[in-house]
Amino acid sequence: MYSDTEAAALYDVLNPWDPEQWPGDAFYARLAQGAGAILDVGCGTGAMLHRLRADGHPGRLVGLDPDGAALARARRRTDVEWVAGTAATADRWAGEFDLAVMTGHAFQFLRTDEEIRASLAAVQVALRPGGRFAFETRHPAARAWEQWNPSNAAEVTDGAGRALRVWHEVESVADGLVTFLGRIADARDGTLLRTDRERLRFLTEPELDALLAEAGLAVAARYGDWTGGPVGPASREIVTVAVAAPGD
Repeated sequence: MYSDTEAAALYDVLNPWDPEQWPGDAFYARLAQGAGAILDVGCGTGAMLHRLRADGHPGRLVGLDPDGAALARARRRTDVEWVAGTAATADRWAGEFDLAVMTGHAFQFLRTDEEIRASLAAVQVALRPGGRFAFETRHPAARAWEQWNPSNAAEVTDGAGRALRVWHEVESVADGLVTFLGRIADARDGTLLRTDRERLRFLTEPELDALLAEAGLAVAARYGDWTGGPVGPASREIVTVAVAAPGD
């Protein structure tokens, strides 16, 4: 079996945070430059906050995530605040942050309108008036899930030196929800080491905007890619920067 601790470490191998290489990471790094206090909602293993602090960010950095194994890995760095909890618990910090982010398509793990409403409301409370909330979701028109199949498996070496094969298998696509299996196998003999079932929500722009407005968050910028292009039929991403209403 492949443990939760091992899976958390493998996540960093598969998803390294590198603003020099990945335009999405560079996008969030630019937003963070002028923010004194930052809340990373769904911080996972804390890679973004680790890098911000290593690069000299002087302000308050807080990571929030419900995954204990991921947070244990994040806590290797002690000059960042790490807190266990879901996005809906962000309202414990009332008006304390200039910027909140959800990177790595974490927003899509909010699967119901109720979860999204509670999460957005909590983030809005955590922001100072005029504070920004930035996140991305995959554009449903791009149908990213069609690429989630064994033919697109990745072969990697984990921190313990094991050669692994990692892939996804889609089980169902219905009502904006995609359910899929994430599998890890020994690359040498094919022994299956781990299977996780996950479900993601794919929201359209009008759906996103209605939920944001209900939470008191106004869309300040919207992009279809990481270089600032508009959202269009060929866009793979819906990148949103929303602002908390002054006086809220």
